[in-house]
Amino acid sequence: MNLVETIKTRLATLNPVSLEIQDDSAMHTGHAGNTGGGHFSIKIVSSQFSQKSQIMRHRLIYQALTNLIPQQIHAISILAISPDDSI
Repeated sequence: MNLVETIKTRLATLNPVSLEIQDDSAMHTGHAGNTGGGHFSIKIVSSQFSQKSQIMRHRLIYQALTNLIPQQIHAISILAISPDDSI
């Protein structure tokens, strides 16, 4: 299983309505401080984010990805949305 599939599997615990993962690693080759982990953009829509702050939403995501950071994942850009949020 590749890393994107591993991330999808881990985030499935949040029962996403929608999940998009983009591997941005190629844009960050040679990035200072990166010891080999990938860079990813994640857009996730889940009812588990309802009535939660962005900080709490991000904490849920980081909790699901525990032990992948910082070795396999160096950086993540997160857009975490509840289905009832208006964008």
